[in-house]
Amino acid sequence: MPSLSRPLPDTDTSESLDAWVGVSTAGQGSLQVTLGATMVHLASKPNSQMHVLLLFPSMLLLLLPGGLGQSPMPRIKYTTGDRRRSVSLFSKEGLQDFDELLLSEDGSTLYVGARDSILALNIGEPGIPGLKSMIPWEASHKKKRDCVFKKKSNETECFNFIRVLVAVNASQLYVCGTYAFSPACTYIELKDFSLVPIPEERILDGKGQSPFDPAHKHTAVLVDGMLYTGTMNNFLGNEPILMRTLGTQPVLKTDAFLRWLQPDASFVASIPSTHVVYFFFGETAKEFDFFEKLTISRVARVCKNDVGGEKLLQKKWTTFLKAQLFCAQPGQLPFNVIRHAVLMPADPPASPRVYAIFTSQWQVGETRSSAVCEFFLSDIEKVFEGKYKEMNKESSRWNTYSGPVSNPRPGSCSVGPSSDKALTFVKEHFLMDGKVVGKPLLVKQDVEYTKLAVEMAKDVNGKDHLVMYLGTNTGSLHKAVVGNDNDTHLVEEIQLFQEPEPIRNLLLAPSQRTLFVGYSGGLLRIPQANCSVYRSCIDCVLARDPHCAWDPVEKACRMFFNTSTDLSSWKQDINPGNPAWTCVSRPMGRSFKPQSPPQLIKEVLAPLHSILELPCPQTSTLATYQWTYRATPIQTSSSAIYNGSLMLLLREEVRGLYQCWATESGFTHPVVSYWIQSQEDPLPLDPELAGIPRERVETPLTVGGPTPLVTPRSYWSHFIIVTVLLALVLSGALIGFVFCPLRALQAQRKIQGCGTLPPGEKAPLSGEPPLQPPKDTRILNGGGVDADNNQLGTEMA
Repeated sequence: MPSLSRPLPDTDTSESLDAWVGVSTAGQGSLQVTLGATMVHLASKPNSQMHVLLLFPSMLLLLLPGGLGQSPMPRIKYTTGDRRRSVSLFSKEGLQDFDELLLSEDGSTLYVGARDSILALNIGEPGIPGLKSMIPWEASHKKKRDCVFKKKSNETECFNFIRVLVAVNASQLYVCGTYAFSPACTYIELKDFSLVPIPEERILDGKGQSPFDPAHKHTAVLVDGMLYTGTMNNFLGNEPILMRTLGTQPVLKTDAFLRWLQPDASFVASIPSTHVVYFFFGETAKEFDFFEKLTISRVARVCKNDVGGEKLLQKKWTTFLKAQLFCAQPGQLPFNVIRHAVLMPADPPASPRVYAIFTSQWQVGETRSSAVCEFFLSDIEKVFEGKYKEMNKESSRWNTYSGPVSNPRPGSCSVGPSSDKALTFVKEHFLMDGKVVGKPLLVKQDVEYTKLAVEMAKDVNGKDHLVMYLGTNTGSLHKAVVGNDNDTHLVEEIQLFQEPEPIRNLLLAPSQRTLFVGYSGGLLRIPQANCSVYRSCIDCVLARDPHCAWDPVEKACRMFFNTSTDLSSWKQDINPGNPAWTCVSRPMGRSFKPQSPPQLIKEVLAPLHSILELPCPQTSTLATYQWTYRATPIQTSSSAIYNGSLMLLLREEVRGLYQCWATESGFTHPVVSYWIQSQEDPLPLDPELAGIPRERVETPLTVGGPTPLVTPRSYWSHFIIVTVLLALVLSGALIGFVFCPLRALQAQRKIQGCGTLPPGEKAPLSGEPPLQPPKDTRILNGGGVDADNNQLGTEMA
């Protein structure tokens, strides 16, 4: 049997990834199947190849991207409308699809590209952004009629969806939109930013700069006055293009005839560097053999000083090269579908880094997983300086090119036009042999990330921490912090919308300490942190949020805005986040023995024999909780604990101190403390608890009346209902019991009557006595009479 593919190599090597499934013979006709690091032997049987294909989905479960292990959980989860996490919403009737966001140079104005409109919002003040001005830009009536004529929806597609929004200079914007499947662009003078619609004479052709279909992915970046775009170049959406327009350099684009890009290429990001511009996208791979179409994540490169060829590749890129991006955990199937990428600049000599979101095309059932990988620009540059791949025309396979390479190197950013020989080489050797291997920073199960924003945040000691804001396809926002040894933890999760929908865009405003979120119905303004939700030093430190620290003077968890403030006394510990080093004088162990007094005692005074519900605030999903009574643990499996609350029947012998303890990151502390006493015989407070602030909790914790044993509860209405229902059930059973024998008797009589001889004929001609049917025989679904006047039936029972 020929080998279908080769096994998965170690992700730490730079070997070419040909496939992730290996099938080969193992002697005596048996088959050996390799799935990454998992090997399965199949005995020799007929149709073994078919068995392999049938077993493939089951074996694939063993190597799902990210594995089946634990993934980080958000420490705090906020539901929609939770007042603990402030969120400001800007929306306006008639405006939809807030897709493109652009921040002004001074950081006080946010430009928004919405459907049929461009907005300017004032974000200088906290709270809801204010609308400064708005420019309507709808598609013309003719374009809308043409769009409908081409079988596009007049309700969802035939509009002008803004897809390019860049600042040419301090006084001018350049905007492009789908314009009812006829891409168009225009310049907007900021001094004339008003409610006046854009006139027809100022509308330019936007083909190659904006997609036709609003559902197609795209990317655009303005560098040195030149616009670099990656989009679809035709109405059918099967001609991807990388294009450079504007500026003083000639207009260049990829050659569609040479198939440098596959028809299904999907662009997600464009990132400029010193001499080149990188494009990140996904497409179907043609260099690999696999059971199905294999999607590969790519990074392509073009030089800023490219001017095109003189004879060959006229008005085409002469420096276009592309390589594979690889994001995977060791021994697991890779995350091969790129969703978004952003650049994190770095001061020399450190290399800038690219952070990208990946998902996988191998999703079994409802299993979803995502990964965030880190790539160094220096590693990307090394791959583009490495070996090329070439197509073997006889076997139609891509192999490593081992021939000579001219100088200057084909595809390099050399000064001056390239030779015809070099251009001929570039036309056929645009794919690099090596791949860019990324380092997974976060792998999350049961989530599909769509957008990403990153920043470096300093803690109270001046150390930088990478903070990532991740938007999901269901409208959740995750805040992740990368700690030591790439130990990434999720600080919080915010559910932004009532109805699940994808987050369209994320934009950080550093001067405002704000994150802006664009979605279909408006724009959300979210502070980078809401430290006031952490009410104690312990909770503030356990949050491990670099934006939050405990101020011992104000006795509050606060967000610090600048490093000029004296923060030496502030309490914070990002790694490992143990309050024993910061908040208490001595470490506290895992035991539930009280080693320090509680911060607050809630006094509960209730009548004897009343039922009390003592709630335990469970603010952290990472903590485990335990109840104690006078320092003695109460078993979690006890029937007295319901949904984390302690149910207590107040008697004299159960009075005293009850505490709910939380254990997180190896640290145990009391979450809430109750002092329970009766109204008839108040119990004096323990002398060891003297001096601790107390708070009286009234009867809302009491379940039942003040004298539950004196006034028993009446169950007469319940007895009446149960009695009536029982009578109905018994009556129905009795009727059925009587009716069934009657039906059986009637059926038996009918059968016996059919077998009786008619009058005048005492015996059959044969002289034999007439046949009588058995007594337990019934004819079901009877239909018709035969030639002998016998009743016919379709089934005998």
